[in-house]
Amino acid sequence: MTSIVETIEVDVPVTVAYNQWTQFESFPHFLEEVVSITQIDDTRNHWVVNVAGAEREFDTEITEQHPDERIAWRSVGGDTAHGGVVTFHKLTDTSTRVAVQIDWEPEGMLEKVGALAGVATHAVKKDLDNFKEFIEGRGAATGGWRGDV
Repeated sequence: MTSIVETIEVDVPVTVAYNQWTQFESFPHFLEEVVSITQIDDTRNHWVVNVAGAEREFDTEITEQHPDERIAWRSVGGDTAHGGVVTFHKLTDTSTRVAVQIDWEPEGMLEKVGALAGVATHAVKKDLDNFKEFIEGRGAATGGWRGDV
């Protein structure tokens, strides 16, 4: 199992950062490998991703969600076994630290070599940079789900 931990500070209030992260269908705007996400219900999503030219599909299940604090998930079936958590930390009234931890099982020789070389860690860091640019550029979330799981 490979573990990735990355953080970024964004210049928006914690509620704005959290609300945007609940809008899973907007992820293709800032997660480079995500082709699409379809929200099935309050806790399940269907993902289509393109990793190194290979398209993969899987479902995720939200296992824990608390507004302005955390969203945890795990994959359910599909091509990729992984889970993780994103947490939101209020720094000031107008800034937030977003921390992402992903645990995943690399499949095949290419992914295993990539994991050893830190390719996935670099991709997560880039995705967080993209999230920062996306949310700060908008200044507001595209929506928000405030339910508790």
